[in-house]
Formats: sequence, C-alpha cells, structure tokens
Amino acid sequence: MSSSSSSAKPDVTLSLTLPSSPAHETFKPEERGLLLIQLLLSCARNASSNNLHRADACLQRILELSSMTGDPMQRLAAWFASALAVRIVKRWPGIYRALLSHAERDGPTAPPARPILAPAFPCLAFTRAVVARILLRALAGERAVHIMDLGSGDPELWVPLLRGLSQGPDGPPQFRLTCVSARRDVLDILGHALVKEAEIMGMPFQFNPVNVSLRELTEEMLRLRSGETLAVVSMLGLHALLAEEDRIDADFGMIKSDSVKESKRVGEFLSMVQSASPRVFFLVEQEADHNATRLVDRFVEGLHYYSAVFDSIDAALGGSCPKERLALEEMFGREIEDIVSCEGLEREKRHERYARWAVRLAWAGFKPVRLWLNAMEDAKGAVEAHLRDGYKVVTERACTMICWHERPFLAVSAWSC
Repeated sequence: MSSSSSSAKPDVTLSLTLPSSPAHETFKPEERGLLLIQLLLSCARNASSNNLHRADACLQRILELSSMTGDPMQRLAAWFASALAVRIVKRWPGIYRALLSHAERDGPTAPPARPILAPAFPCLAFTRAVVARILLRALAGERAVHIMDLGSGDPELWVPLLRGLSQGPDGPPQFRLTCVSARRDVLDILGHALVKEAEIMGMPFQFNPVNVSLRELTEEMLRLRSGETLAVVSMLGLHALLAEEDRIDADFGMIKSDSVKESKRVGEFLSMVQSASPRVFFLVEQEADHNATRLVDRFVEGLHYYSAVFDSIDAALGGSCPKERLALEEMFGREIEDIVSCEGLEREKRHERYARWAVRLAWAGFKPVRLWLNAMEDAKGAVEAHLRDGYKVVTERACTMICWHERPFLAVSAWSC
C-alpha cells in the first residue's frame, strides 16, 4: 500500500539488536502492550526535547519488551523504536551515512512484499472492484477511452478492466492507458501484461508509460487528445505531493489543528487534472492523519493506524507464513520510519483523511460523485465477494471507507468536473 521515496532510506534495523523472542519477564499481552505504548511515547518526547540519554534508556527498555517474532504489538513497537532510533542518529550525519552504507551492503532482509500484499489485504481487491465497476459504468458506450493511472501500475486492476471494456455491446473501444511511475520495472510489467491481453482480445490498445514521479509530471507528458473520454485514477500516492519544507516545532505538545493546510504543489496538480475535464477522477488514500508538523501528533496517529495494519496482517497470515509476514511488515516499517524520522521534503508519507482531501478537491473545482447506485445492496455484495470477517464498509456521500474492526484503513472517493 506504499509509493517509493525520492531519496534512499536506511534500514537501520540491521544495526539494532532486536530480540528474536519475547523477553523473559512475565507480562500479560495487554499489560505489555500498554507499557510499550508508554515507553514509546516517553522515548519520542525525550528525542524531541534533545534528552537523548533518557531516549536511549527508553529504547533499551522497549527492545527488551518488543520482538520481531512476538505478538502484533511487540512487532509494531520494534518498528517504531527503530524509526525513533533513525530520527536520533540523523543528528550525526556521519554516523547516519555509515549505517546507511552498512545496510545497503547487507541488502534486503525480506522478499518483495508486492506479490503477497493483495492476499493479505483483501481491502485492496475490494478497492479494485469498486474502481473497475464505476469506470465501466462511466465509460459505457464510449468509442475512444483514455485512462490515467497515477502511480499504481497494478495489472490486477487494469487487466480485468480491459477485459470488461472489450465485452461492451458495441464491441471494444479504442483504449489508451497512461501510467505514471518513477519505477521503470513497474511500467514494463504493466505494459507487457496489457499489450498481451489486448492482442488476445483483438482490442485496439495503446500504452503510454511516463517514467517520472508525480512531482515531475507535466500536462505535455499525458498526451491528451480531443475526442477521447478521460478517466483518472490515483491509488495511494497523491499524499507524496504534500511534502514541503515544514516549520519544525521541537515541542512535544498535544495541540492539534483540524484546518486544511494549503499545498501549492497539490493545488497546481489537481488544477492540471481538472483542466483535462476527466469524466471521473478516483482518489484512493489511506484514511489516516500523518501530516501533522508536531512529531507527537504523527506518532500517536501512526501507532493507532499501524496497530490496525499489524493486527490485520496477523489475522491474515498468523504464524504460518513468517517470511511473507516479515516482508509486509518491513514494507510498512519503512512507512513508519518515514513518518517518524523524516522532516521537510524528505517526509513523503503524509497521509491525510478524506475530509481534507475533499476540501482540496473542491478548491480545484471537482464535485463529488456517488459511488453506489443502490448503496446497501451493492456494498453488501462487494463486501461478501472480496472482504472477510473483521472488515467493514462504511459509505457516506462520495466516499467509501474500508475499516478493520471499526478502524478506517482506506478511503475511496470519486469526483467529476
């Protein structure tokens, strides 16, 4: 569920001595979990106020109680401790670079997470089904279709959609897909899969790979053409455009603002998309608030959000697939590191809640589109087809939220000009 960072991030967990099994002290899981949360918050306070000796003492205690092979809270605490350690070590650039160099020599600690992401998170399959369903409705009867994929490069989304478009009553339309991604391998895999599928179905198809980040994207790269019906899909990547040089407040207070912070880059990007007059614009983002300037706000929100993520991984994989679970948790651990240890332009995981995105989209001239024609029946059928026990779908106006045990995971919304 993450986009690639513009700069390399250190895997300093390789330099930390994380215990491979829980500490010998006797704690009930609930007691140990509460103690770990208290220690993590205390460590973050001390790190923010430059009390590094106390932060170090907290880290040592956290590492005694946490474990990469323990329960979800122990594993989550190990990743948050690692992120706090990175934040502290960054105060000494020489040490930080040496650790980064060491991590790069050692290489990755887990296999790639992407192949097992969807099976472990059925909410992704649900999201794909919602997007494909609405796109097929919105594009029905059109003879020339252009879809812009802003960063996902997901064959599991676009191959089924291509098949659906080919089965229209008037035959397949001319279909062009533009995919924007900073990763060349993602573009190559997607292009090969779609071209092969189009040839099998005899569908007129063009693939337009744009090998840049969303920050570098210009209107000229999209190759817009008159006479085409345009649709735009952004999957879990638009928040990276919120990165800016924040004013860093070292205080670890609990003051929190619900106001929407203006972002020139996001405003210009959404205005560019709106000026292309898409039939529909899909926005899928993490339903979380990790874009506060104060570390404490991001830290508390991160603990709440990623505890749900780790619980859901545990429910999906349990102890039966340790390598796969490690790969997924390492992927999310890098997100945690970005949220906790990075500031300014370096911090890209700036997830924000749907309500704030709705304001920004309205500023750019978009209007919400109701996702469900028959909300209750459609939602119920989609949940039964794609989600398992523990997940819940909440629909409100132009937004569908997927929750794990009442804790929101993803927000899916549709917009038009």
